[in-house]
Amino acid sequence: MARILHIEDDPKNRLLVRKLLDAAGHEVIEAEGGVEGIRLARAYSPDLVLVDLRMPDLDGYEVTLRLRGIRALDGVPIVAITAEGDRDISLAVGADGFLEKPIQARRFARQIARFLRGYRETSTEPDSKQLRLAGQRIVERLERKVVELSDANAKLEEVARLRREFLRNLSHELATPMTPIVGYLRLLIDEELGPITPMQLKSLTAVQASTERLRGLIDTLLDVSGLETGRMHLYSRSYDFGAVAARAIEQTRSRFEARSIELHVEPAPAGLDATGDPDKLRRAMVHMIDNAGKFSEEGGQVAVGIARVDHPTAPSLELRISDDGPGVPLHQQAKVFDAFYQVDGSVRRAHGGVGLGLAFSRRVAEALGGGVSLHSPPVHEIAGCQLSGTEVVLRVRVRPLSPVEP
Repeated sequence: MARILHIEDDPKNRLLVRKLLDAAGHEVIEAEGGVEGIRLARAYSPDLVLVDLRMPDLDGYEVTLRLRGIRALDGVPIVAITAEGDRDISLAVGADGFLEKPIQARRFARQIARFLRGYRETSTEPDSKQLRLAGQRIVERLERKVVELSDANAKLEEVARLRREFLRNLSHELATPMTPIVGYLRLLIDEELGPITPMQLKSLTAVQASTERLRGLIDTLLDVSGLETGRMHLYSRSYDFGAVAARAIEQTRSRFEARSIELHVEPAPAGLDATGDPDKLRRAMVHMIDNAGKFSEEGGQVAVGIARVDHPTAPSLELRISDDGPGVPLHQQAKVFDAFYQVDGSVRRAHGGVGLGLAFSRRVAEALGGGVSLHSPPVHEIAGCQLSGTEVVLRVRVRPLSPVEP
C-alpha cells in the first residue's frame, strides 16, 4: 500500500481518484489547492504526488517546481494529471509523468502502480538544471506571498463579519429605546399628558425633529446591516414607479424649501407599472434625492425626472436626479455608493450623515434587478434643466420578482 497525495481543486475529480486508488489498496491524502498541497507533502512524506495543472492559487507547474526543491521529497514521483496542459513543460519542471483527463478508470490504478515501481517518463526537450533551480526560487517566493495574502484575506473576512454583527447589534440596541422616546414625545406634544406652554411646545418640537433624524439613521443602519447579512425581507407586489417617486419627492420637499433650493420635477410618463418592494424603493429614492439637496448650495437647483428605458430583453425604469453642486472627482465616483464612504470624511465637513444612504439605495436597486450609476457632470437634461454638478440614476428592472428570504 502506498501513500498518495492528490492535489486537485475539483471535488468530483478528487472523489473519482479516491475511489479508484482506495480500491487498489492505497491511502489517499487530498489537497484542494497548491499551497495546501505543498504543506501536506511536507507533513506526510507521500510515496507519490498527483498534481492537477489548473488550480486557482498555484498551478501544477509551480507546485511541481516547489516540490522538487524540498529535499525530503527527493525521488518521490510527481505525476501531472490534467485536461489542458503541456507534457514537455510538466516534465521539464520536474514531473515524472503526465496523465490526461478524463481519467481512464480501468487503467488508472495500473498506471499509478507503474510509477510507484520506478517508471519515469522523459522529455524530448533538453533539461536545464539551472533554469529549474531559478524557477524553484521564484515559486518559493510566490508561495510565501500567496500564504500571506490568504492569511490577510481571512483576517479581512473576519473583520468584515465582526463589523456586520456590530452594526446589527448596535442598530437593534439603539432602536429599542427609540420607541418609547418617540411615543412619549408625541403624547407630550399632543397634550395627552397635560397642557404645555408655547415655549415648551417649541422645545418639544425641536427635540422631536432631532429624534426623527436619529430614528431615520437607525432605520438605515438596520437596513444596510440586514442587506449585508441577507436578513432583510424584500417583498414582491405590484406598484407604480411614478407614484413611489412622487411620494419620495414630497417627503423631501420641506428640506429643500428650508434651504431655498429650487426643485424641478419632470412629469412622469405613463406605463410605469412594476413589481417589487415599493416601501424600500421609496426610502432608497428619498436618500438619493436628499443627497442631491445636501450637496447643493443654498439657493441652488435640483432636478428630478423619471424615464422608461425599453431594452428588448431587460426593460427598466429610472429615477434621474441632478444638482448644481461641486460635483464628484473622477477618482471618487466608483466609491460614493460604498457603505460609510464620504467624499469629505472629516469631522469639519459641511454636510452631515455617515455615508449609508447611497449604499442602502444601491443595495435596494440591485435587489430589485437594477443598479445605480453616477455622472459628474450630468449627462441628461432633466425637467428642462442641464445642471452642472452631479447626476445619480437609480434603475429597477421591469419584471416580476420573487420575495427575497432573510
